Amino acid sequence: MRGRIVVAGLAGLLVSGCSHEAEPVAVPPPVPIAVDVVAASSGGACRLLDFTVIEQAVKVRFDVAAASEQGDTHTCVVRTAGATLPELTLSVTETTIDKTTFGADVVPDKAAKVTGLGQQAYKRTTAAASGRGPVAEVGWLAGDGRLATVSWTAARGSERSAVEKLTGDLAALAKKVDTRAL
Repeated sequence: MRGRIVVAGLAGLLVSGCSHEAEPVAVPPPVPIAVDVVAASSGGACRLLDFTVIEQAVKVRFDVAAASEQGDTHTCVVRTAGATLPELTLSVTETTIDKTTFGADVVPDKAAKVTGLGQQAYKRTTAAASGRGPVAEVGWLAGDGRLATVSWTAARGSERSAVEKLTGDLAALAKKVDTRAL
């Protein structure tokens, strides 16, 4: 009988201890952590780019990258988080064309020759169009059977002469792109 009384007493103590809930403690919200993401994390041709290397070449800090793959073509577009333009685009396509075919069929009219880049390379600037400024472009036939193009699309209102100067910077950037890494 005593055992039952002791058990009943303990049960009563346990139940009575649960009747008073502790007041919630205010916890401050967590501080957001800013993480620098590398362009390569987007995959595709973005694996060939690095935001810091781009910034050193063109003097603009990009922080958003998006990749796409369609068949043998790998593309990467980089932008700043706050604006759609300017943007830098890298496109790499597997090809079987040779240097002669590249010069005859790929190099645009009035394009300037770029030395020290792939088997053969060119640079050019196109005029502004609806919603965007001029475009600077560097294209090359890489030694590994790849055709590559890096282009800069300027914001509307940009001066063509300023964008034209970027073709030299894009050529320097293109020389750092290792298309074999795809």
